[in-house]
Amino acid sequence: MYRYDEYDQAAVDARVEEFRDQVNRRISGAMSEDQFKPLRLMNGLYLQLHAYMLRVAVPYGTLDGRQMHMLAHIARKYDKGYGHFTTRQNIQYNWIKLDQAADILAELATVEMHAIQTSGNCIRNISSDQFAGAAADEVEDPRPWAELLRQWSTFHPEFSYLPRKFKIAVIGADQDRAAMRLHDIGLQLYRNDAGEVGFRLFAGGGMGRTPMIAPVIRDWLPKQDLLSYVEACLRVYNRHGRRDNIYKARIKILVHEIGAAEYARQVEEEWAHVKTLGLDPPAAEFERIAAFFAPPAYEAGVPDTVDLSDPDFRLWVDQNVSAHKQPGYAVVTISLKPREGIPGDASADQIDVMADLAERYAHNELRVTHAQNIVLPHTPKRDLYAIWQALDAAGLATPNLDLISDIIACPGLDYCALANARSIPLAQKIAGRFADLDRQRDLGEIKLKISGGINACGHHHAGHIGILGVDRKGEENYQLLFGGSGAEDASLAKIVGPGFSEDGVVDAIEKATDVYLANRTEGERFLDTYRRVGMAPFKEAIYG
Repeated sequence: MYRYDEYDQAAVDARVEEFRDQVNRRISGAMSEDQFKPLRLMNGLYLQLHAYMLRVAVPYGTLDGRQMHMLAHIARKYDKGYGHFTTRQNIQYNWIKLDQAADILAELATVEMHAIQTSGNCIRNISSDQFAGAAADEVEDPRPWAELLRQWSTFHPEFSYLPRKFKIAVIGADQDRAAMRLHDIGLQLYRNDAGEVGFRLFAGGGMGRTPMIAPVIRDWLPKQDLLSYVEACLRVYNRHGRRDNIYKARIKILVHEIGAAEYARQVEEEWAHVKTLGLDPPAAEFERIAAFFAPPAYEAGVPDTVDLSDPDFRLWVDQNVSAHKQPGYAVVTISLKPREGIPGDASADQIDVMADLAERYAHNELRVTHAQNIVLPHTPKRDLYAIWQALDAAGLATPNLDLISDIIACPGLDYCALANARSIPLAQKIAGRFADLDRQRDLGEIKLKISGGINACGHHHAGHIGILGVDRKGEENYQLLFGGSGAEDASLAKIVGPGFSEDGVVDAIEKATDVYLANRTEGERFLDTYRRVGMAPFKEAIYG
């Protein structure tokens, strides 16, 4: 993983002290909240319903044990003993005191972490595939390119005050594990017919009030042209993006209104100029960055078999362990979705346990997933049983990856000032209703995603089953949606019909799963059956 050099460290340390001064001026009254707000947002500090929330960047989801231990320390010292891992591959702390915010950033800086550009109208944390560098289906590790984009975008003077926030995802496989086409810019590494590896670039995706799937803007982009071309994409958006209407300010609206072809034409025209500016790094600089992402020192001759005589362990391996490109190794996904737990939350003790396991067994590396789980990407198969035992003792061995209880949920109205309804109690009720693991496994893969408000922080548009919390005459109400996907078969979920109470939407989901079981053919997921039979049988069962 990438390591700070002296320039990185100096920049982060300087930002900490700059923000400390801004906080002190706010506390003293020398700065108003209106003056302070854009400054705190650029440092990841939000003012929520009950307290400040700090969003810490985890670039492309990658961190090491030392950094993970620091996250646990911050949870204990500055929060209420836990952290919340998010769909942006970051971590949030929901109970931060303003006078301690700069101290937290200073402690993060000691382990090469920060909260820069995790909010504000700028290029946010670059996200990627949580299996990057380990996946058996990968063409090339996308993380060096994500790091290049991170360095280019951090403090970029032209793109620090965009019309609206901007999100970029980079993947390196045909299987999309990062919801790449639901980003402002999505980049996919692939091999063309000539055997060359380059990028397919998508632009204009997003969720929120007006969800859209990004169209292809350029089908083939040589790797050496990545920065200059993305710069051209941002320049066109920055020039023409709406600044008069916050609801129409995202790039998806621009691409939709002028059309993908016209946007692509303007980007090509802009790129012809940008390409002359020397923005693309020399090969030696990219090689310097890429060297940080060299594969770990895999052991030769590691046994490629696992003793599955323990039935509980066998169940966990079957559900939460994925193939690795290196024989004798596996990818472990740690579910942060225990029965009746809060999706994405982990206690300080649990965070320490995961850090210890990474340091002892998994080449000192962890990943945060956009589904709010944690991954140990490089794990010898011989150590899986010991890892499972440690996770089980810590309450982290729930074998439910991609099942109906592996719910994505935003903090909702329990914390967020922008939400209309609570997400957490609803997620807990659904997990409780479907608690029987045999039942969950019979239902198979169901991506269930809950947003407590229109900003779609829970990715409900991309759920096989999605739920959106709305305000209906002062009461919390839940819209049910079916048919979404953030994977390579990207689609937007459609509203089923009138909304429900909290208990009513749980009942409706159960009826929908009954329809699925009655209509599925062999090998079909819930999403496949829905796409084949359509909305009608589900709607009839739910509404009568």
